[in-house]
Amino acid sequence: MQRRVGRPAVPVLSREVIARAALTLIDDVGAEGFSLAALGKRLGVRPSSFYNHVTGKDDILAGVRELVSDSIDARMFTELPWDEAMARWARGYRDAFAAHPPVISLLATTPVSGALRTLRMYDQVVTGLERGGWPSEMVIPVMVAVESFILGSALDVVAPPTMFDPGPLSADVPAFASAVAARDASAAEGGRPPADLAFEVGLASMIEGLRGALRSLESTR
Repeated sequence: MQRRVGRPAVPVLSREVIARAALTLIDDVGAEGFSLAALGKRLGVRPSSFYNHVTGKDDILAGVRELVSDSIDARMFTELPWDEAMARWARGYRDAFAAHPPVISLLATTPVSGALRTLRMYDQVVTGLERGGWPSEMVIPVMVAVESFILGSALDVVAPPTMFDPGPLSADVPAFASAVAARDASAAEGGRPPADLAFEVGLASMIEGLRGALRSLESTR
């Protein structure tokens, strides 16, 4: 009698499979709930079996970083002026991490080494900034400064909509309450979340400031 071919009792592991399961787990339970033991339980395997495919937790998180950053397009840095490219990159970057906010705290303190696909994305950004006239020693500080703003903005996207609502204390802080109401009215009129208003104001201000910084650097050369 021919034996029926069924699904394997345990998943066929690979670095990609492990990373995808880790990303789903982090999305479900948050950064504080992520561990190799929890990931092993999610995949139905012993954590020791991971080491046939990854070097450890940091390597898994490198894979998670790659999965999130895969959707961030940086190709515009090869075609557009650095400031236009930076604005487009920032918007795509925010969207990518806003879709997976729990990973931000984990990846913010995990070295980027091992995340080759992410490093290639950064390489495009660096090349575009250098082509735009930024000196090499300033490129990483510029990129990290913008990235820090982006990640904070990604968290703002998923913050409660009433984050700044003073509620019953409105009468005690009339200027603040009025400003929040005006912000909400403007956002509603434009059909955009309040977080978008803050992001666009901050992004425009940051890029304008960077343009000024670059002009100052060029004037001293």
